[in-house]
Amino acid sequence: MSVVEGGPVSTNLVQRVQNILLKPAAEWDVIENEAATVPGLFTGYAVILAAIPPIALVLQHLLFIHWGLVAIIVLAALSYVSSLVGVFLMGFIFDALAPSFDGQKNQIQAMKAAVYSSTAVWVAGILNIVPVLGILAIIAGIYGLYILWLGLPKLMKVPQEKAVGYVVVSIIVAIVVNAVIGAIIGAITTAMVFSAAATGAAALGGIPHY
Repeated sequence: MSVVEGGPVSTNLVQRVQNILLKPAAEWDVIENEAATVPGLFTGYAVILAAIPPIALVLQHLLFIHWGLVAIIVLAALSYVSSLVGVFLMGFIFDALAPSFDGQKNQIQAMKAAVYSSTAVWVAGILNIVPVLGILAIIAGIYGLYILWLGLPKLMKVPQEKAVGYVVVSIIVAIVVNAVIGAIIGAITTAMVFSAAATGAAALGGIPHY
């Protein structure tokens, strides 16, 4: 089953999501031999699924937290962009590290691993609508690591005896990179909150008191 090659949204996207979540080992065998391009992987898959968590975030704030609409949209947009950038960087990390573990450099295969292993986290992002369910995203993240474990060495042709080291090092580097991205997003969000608070205080201060 070829899901994405050149970029347009595929009618098989839902099937790919189901397969990578329910039978990842078998689906990696299919993915390994699929024709694909980096733009196709993103426009036909990543940009669609990565939108789930930020949309859920907007709904969460509208239903429970009640921030200003502009602040919510900006925060969601930053979250969306950071997710896609993080996955893109993960692909480069997987590709760059492969030769160090006797694997083969292959940008397409590395991007496949980065994109498809993110499926669980993206889908679980719908749970963010209800704040108390957000903790389940941690479980989805762990399962995503398991999916990555099954597929990354296979796609990058890393020998079995070096697969553990390759996956562990790749995950650590990816975590560091995404932590940096998260810190930047956090700083921007904090600045937005303080700016909104200052604006509100100034507005209240300008109200005449009788």
